[in-house]
Amino acid sequence: MPQTTQATPTPSKPGDPARKARLVIWILLGVIVAAGVIWYTVFNATKAAQPAAQPVADAQLVREDSHRVTSPPTEKAQLVEFLDFECESCRAAVPLVEELKKEYGDRITFVNRYFPLPGHRNSGTAALAVEAAAQQGKYQQMYIKMFETQPQWGEKQASQGPQFRTFAQELGLDMPTYDAAVADEKTKNRIRKDIADGTALGVTGTPTFFLNGEKLTLNSEEQFRQLLDNAAK
Repeated sequence: MPQTTQATPTPSKPGDPARKARLVIWILLGVIVAAGVIWYTVFNATKAAQPAAQPVADAQLVREDSHRVTSPPTEKAQLVEFLDFECESCRAAVPLVEELKKEYGDRITFVNRYFPLPGHRNSGTAALAVEAAAQQGKYQQMYIKMFETQPQWGEKQASQGPQFRTFAQELGLDMPTYDAAVADEKTKNRIRKDIADGTALGVTGTPTFFLNGEKLTLNSEEQFRQLLDNAAK
């Protein structure tokens, strides 16, 4: 997926033209992928088996074990994001998404799902590390860590598994438990299930958002906010 390296966006006020331009850029980057891609490899670094096919009828936008990162007392809507931790467009979107969580998290359930792309050699390994951290209650912390450090480990050919293990140590995780989770086929299948669902639902790039089951085509930050406003009423 062709992408342009981007630095972490400088905070600016809502409606700022620069932010709108950035939103358009990362959305466009997120959808530029080969139309013929059907299957996605969870472990590019270790060349593990590709996920098994899943019928469209069995695809689910949100599963019981999906990561719900906001918990509104009364849910008005759900916003699901399929993301790739090595995707520069996803990283560029993080400041806005975090801002939207604060604004709408009391009414909208934000859900994150894994979707490592085949062109990113360590994206599957990163998803594994995040899922292993999630099993110890540190999903959000590892999620943030991955995007904060992406310029350090992204686009590398060698496995970044050892670096991700260092992140786990820095977060205070129990390392034998972390190592076991990374090696566990159940953890790998958890990620494969997200990929299979996303593929069946028409996801071809990241970030891809679904609002109340509808796949969004975004043109500006203002449009994104208006959609969330309407859904949250």
